[in-house]
Amino acid sequence: MTAVTGEQFDLSLETSSGGIVEATITQVAAGIRRLSVHGIDIVPPYDANVQRPYGSGMVLVPWPNRIRDGKWMLNGQEQQLALTEPKKNNASHGLLRFAPYSVAARTESTLKLEARVFPQSGYPFLLDTAVTYRLVDAGVEVTHSITNLSDASAPVAIGAHPYFTIGDVEPEDLTVTVHVTTRIEIDDRSLPTGEKTPIEQTPFDLRKGVRLGDLDIDAGFSGARIVDGVSEHFVTAPDGRSVTVWGDENFRYWQVFTNEVYPGQSKVVAIEPMTAPADAFNSGQDLRWLKPGETWEASWGVRADGFAPV
Repeated sequence: MTAVTGEQFDLSLETSSGGIVEATITQVAAGIRRLSVHGIDIVPPYDANVQRPYGSGMVLVPWPNRIRDGKWMLNGQEQQLALTEPKKNNASHGLLRFAPYSVAARTESTLKLEARVFPQSGYPFLLDTAVTYRLVDAGVEVTHSITNLSDASAPVAIGAHPYFTIGDVEPEDLTVTVHVTTRIEIDDRSLPTGEKTPIEQTPFDLRKGVRLGDLDIDAGFSGARIVDGVSEHFVTAPDGRSVTVWGDENFRYWQVFTNEVYPGQSKVVAIEPMTAPADAFNSGQDLRWLKPGETWEASWGVRADGFAPV
């Protein structure tokens, strides 16, 4: 029987310290369904035979987040995308959220999956996309690539929707730290209003860490602190162990979302890397226009620190 999320790709790596990193990637949406370091879950797992909960782990291409009314303008002509978030009348999270990916390369600890975006209503472009998961000593490195196969420049952005935990700690006792400077103000449809607010001295300032049990948030941020080409954000246990979510300098936007109804968890937090904010097809903000034949790559990843082998 085929799982709801398609074929399951199990990866494992014996670390230099004698422990093990393990992951499961799904064929549908090329998402992380499970990630553990030395037997401790750092991505909350879910059953392969249930529909992906709350977008968990999926790849968001050729745009992350939402497009207002699914409409945008291309060379003076209105484009209409399918409204995949009907309650808010938005096109949400790209065109591959239910797509089956194909295996391009695989080893015991690496996996490259590919999917093609075909021209369709609201997006008249042909793209080759790929995502590579590579297990490393303390986590995973994720590299996305997009190649424009069209004869005209194509608008693209990249995102991912991972959730995080530390499996042997009460979720409410975890601390969430996000190094950004600005909140993107949104309306009741979760779309940008055009206003941006400095987070200093507001409830959205997570730079010094906020206990997950005290955090109720669904917000987009810009102004990621980038040091040596990388931004880093953290989920930390009371004993000092931490999970670092990092992105290269392409990922200048981050969505933070807490969820109290994730299966099997009392609370989880999504820290979502994005190369452009919500509704970028209309604002144009950090939207990448790929020339015909051009390829673009962007990387992010997860690292566990302080975890000892069992």
